[in-house]
Amino acid sequence: MQRNFDAIVVGAGFGGIYMCKKLIDQGLSVKVIEAASDVGGTCTGSHLYRYSWDLEDLRQYPWGRTYVRQAEVLAYLQHVVERHRLRQYMQFDTEVISADWDARCNLWVVRTDTGQKLEAKYLVTAVGLLSRQNFPKYPGIDRFKGELYHTGSWPKAHDFKGKRVGVLGNGSTGVQVITALADEVEQLLCFQRTPQYVVPAGDVVATPEYRKEINDSYEDIWKQAKNSQFAFGFEESKNPAMSVGSEERERIFEEAWQQGNGFRFMFGTFCDISYDEEANKEAANFIKKKIRATVRDPVKASKLIPTDYYARRPLCDTGYYEKFNRDHVDIVDIKETPITHFTEKGIRTSDGTEHELDVVICATGFEAVDGNYTRIPIRGRKGETLKRRWAEGPSSYLGVSVPDYPNLFMILGPKGPFTNLPPSIETQVEFISGLISHTNNLAPALVNGTRRAVVEATAEAEEEWSDVCDKLSANSLFRKSDSWIFGANVPGKRPTVLFYFGGLRNYRTVLDGVIKAGYKGFLGC
Repeated sequence: MQRNFDAIVVGAGFGGIYMCKKLIDQGLSVKVIEAASDVGGTCTGSHLYRYSWDLEDLRQYPWGRTYVRQAEVLAYLQHVVERHRLRQYMQFDTEVISADWDARCNLWVVRTDTGQKLEAKYLVTAVGLLSRQNFPKYPGIDRFKGELYHTGSWPKAHDFKGKRVGVLGNGSTGVQVITALADEVEQLLCFQRTPQYVVPAGDVVATPEYRKEINDSYEDIWKQAKNSQFAFGFEESKNPAMSVGSEERERIFEEAWQQGNGFRFMFGTFCDISYDEEANKEAANFIKKKIRATVRDPVKASKLIPTDYYARRPLCDTGYYEKFNRDHVDIVDIKETPITHFTEKGIRTSDGTEHELDVVICATGFEAVDGNYTRIPIRGRKGETLKRRWAEGPSSYLGVSVPDYPNLFMILGPKGPFTNLPPSIETQVEFISGLISHTNNLAPALVNGTRRAVVEATAEAEEEWSDVCDKLSANSLFRKSDSWIFGANVPGKRPTVLFYFGGLRNYRTVLDGVIKAGYKGFLGC
């Protein structure tokens, strides 16, 4: 069995698959290691949640609705892997348990839970933004006799029909789970800490006419996406909310509501909703009116109406609020009556109520961005793990590289762009593969009889990039909300700036400038 590679890629989602293809196309030997049993991914708008670089496949591959679900994403990624014969480079059901830089040989030494010891010149992490589960630690949770799941490890087969189901959390995943399960269960209780602003997804059947229009315009669609701020396929507004009268503002909000997509509603209507309090209030009040008009029970409606800024990840749904019109769907406000502990039969809240349940689903999110890096001991030049280095908050240069961690490249690492993921992933994969190609063409020093070039970010570049990210988010209302976007969803974790908020267009411009300047900010280039 081969144990030495040019590159080891950790993760076989959107990033790992494309990284594998790019490096194989460069003639490098590659091993992709994935903990799951197959390739993976999540969900969003159909025509952009795929790869842009295979135009023929974009036009031919079938999709039936405008909003693609997780099962369809998985099927698509499996299709891509088979189409480009990439499975032969992938090893599944294998978890990386450590990665150490060997300065004597200029190699990464990677160990797995299957007992393998592998070596590679380059280590690329494609572990995803949202993959380390944030599992609740309520007293007695182990005593619960029913079914207990986290949405991050959803069972392949389940049957909740006729069961009493409790859902902890109502973020993006919680909203989707509640919407999907409401029609099949006997009782559904949403244990809600923070009410959310939720906009329709605009999910409709993709007619042949619509699909033809997309196919005929795919090149322009991708060009527009990669040159926009959030890469969701719409033009972001340049107009402030208060630059128009109240009637026109209402019309614009209503049009966006009917079209669907949370990002479109927040950023396609007006340019200042995320940072101007008056504009934010206008958007928030519009959504609150929609909630009151949709939810017939005034008690349920009052629990569902948010009280803070409209400044979390923009959510969308396929009938979320409507589900609460059903008698068997209700809300437990756990700010008003917190969960005290689990029992054998269910969940007890501070008012003494024992909510008897057959199933508890934890839609409690993930330790975003840096969570998996703190789980896997990755030791760099000084023998320090990334977890220890990032004890006061994660940092990087461009969301890609960290000083003292030579030849380590991250896809969607901390302080990468906050945008639709596939276009961001493609941007970073192409930058990393170009940097690897550039490094391989250098004239490296002789190390133990082998020539191996080494490249890493400088401390100055990391510091300057961190300062850029901090300044870009300083005036954002997102920063004033307890959101996973700043790590505030994890108990005990210090909130910090996890993203670059300059948009994909500006990020790509920055990368182009780095390349043209001979990979400015990197040692060894």
